[in-house]
Amino acid sequence: MPDWTYAPAPESAALANLQPAYRPFVDGEFVDGSGEPLKTLNPATEEVLAEVGTAGPDDVDRAVAAARRAYEQVWGPMPGAERAKYLFRIARVVAERARELAVLETLDNGKPIRESRDVDVPTASAHLFHHAGWADKLGYAGLGPDPKPVGVVGAVIPWNFPLLMAAWKIGPALACGNTIVLKPAETTPLTALVLAEIAADAGLPPGVLNVLPGAGDVGAAVVGHDGLDKVAFTGSTDVGKEIQRRLAGTGRRLTLELGGKAANIVYDDAPLDQAVDGVVDGIFFNQGHVCCAGSRLLVQESIEQEFMELLRARIETLRVGDPLDKNTDVGAINSRAQLERITELAAAGDAEGAQRWTSSCPLPDRGLFFPPTVFSGVEQTMRVAREEIFGPVLSVLTFRTPDEAVAKANNTPYGLSAGIWTEKGSKALWTAQRVRAGVVWTNTFNRFDPTAPFGGYRESGFGREGGRIGLEAYLDA
Repeated sequence: MPDWTYAPAPESAALANLQPAYRPFVDGEFVDGSGEPLKTLNPATEEVLAEVGTAGPDDVDRAVAAARRAYEQVWGPMPGAERAKYLFRIARVVAERARELAVLETLDNGKPIRESRDVDVPTASAHLFHHAGWADKLGYAGLGPDPKPVGVVGAVIPWNFPLLMAAWKIGPALACGNTIVLKPAETTPLTALVLAEIAADAGLPPGVLNVLPGAGDVGAAVVGHDGLDKVAFTGSTDVGKEIQRRLAGTGRRLTLELGGKAANIVYDDAPLDQAVDGVVDGIFFNQGHVCCAGSRLLVQESIEQEFMELLRARIETLRVGDPLDKNTDVGAINSRAQLERITELAAAGDAEGAQRWTSSCPLPDRGLFFPPTVFSGVEQTMRVAREEIFGPVLSVLTFRTPDEAVAKANNTPYGLSAGIWTEKGSKALWTAQRVRAGVVWTNTFNRFDPTAPFGGYRESGFGREGGRIGLEAYLDA
């Protein structure tokens, strides 16, 4: 029999154009930050990629002042059609430099190159293109006849989709006439800083976009700054609650996109092979580092055995390894702290009596990796069913009736997303109307389009990003 084992097909790391050092971007230029420099690591090897200068309190003040000046004197008064030209240029260069950005993202984040290449960078470019198109049409968005920008926006983004989350914040903010101070995640600052370079090359006026790398103290300084008019945060629920407490009573606007514990509901009439692939994509995409990951599988009891056999067989085909290898399906966990949390919660699943099944795929000898893992026999009181693991760990529960499926799906403090698998449109619509989630996918999962709003309920936050509705948070109608 022929050996169909894949040979390694690594992308060249040299394409990332990695620099030995990166600096904060303030008022149209890269500056020496007054904070303590940090070293950003490649999670697949734990080797240092680059030294990154970080912002201190004075840098935050300078960035906010520059954003205010740019908003009042240049960007805010600029006609929408002119603003659109800058956004179109940035979007086009992101597309042109897609290969470089994808490799850099994979090196800094640990996600497989095929995800950076095929999802992250193209979707980031698409969001910038989409919002560029809105810049001169805001009066027709149904948000008032003459909507105005809110002013200066402070944005803090997470490490799981660094470039894409930057585009999600920058696109609507700039299209609506606001200026922005962006704080990327401590462990993944590189693509946001390259995006600042792209913006400068596109001629974006100084102060319109400012990028301040650093740890949590920099993020706290940004979101708590009195010179902001709005804060946009994507990250953990605990930090989101703290930001909400801090901004309460200040009059500053706030949107939060926080954690999730999404249910992926598989009915007995679902196309099983398609559903298996959807479940795999829902939880193992980006190593499970996805706020809307389908981390709870609810499968109808009558097909549980058949479905689980198919699911395990499919998971066994996943390749865990070098994120730069084009054959890799599951890359590296982003940080040692996150790997320790995944390990701790998986151990809690064992302790509480769930049955752990782990893929036999070998793990690399070095780097931060965790194998695809499935817990069956899960009860709703278990930590693996309640807490966001943010890793490649799937919890499986069963149900008998659609009412029970909805009840179990909604038995969570979160409400970001859900998936439904059935061949009956009426059943899909019935379920979607009752599941309390901001985004509900039917017979697919993890599909993002800049024309469609994204956001959650309850402890998954409030506000929407993307689409016409996503403009509302950045406008004073």
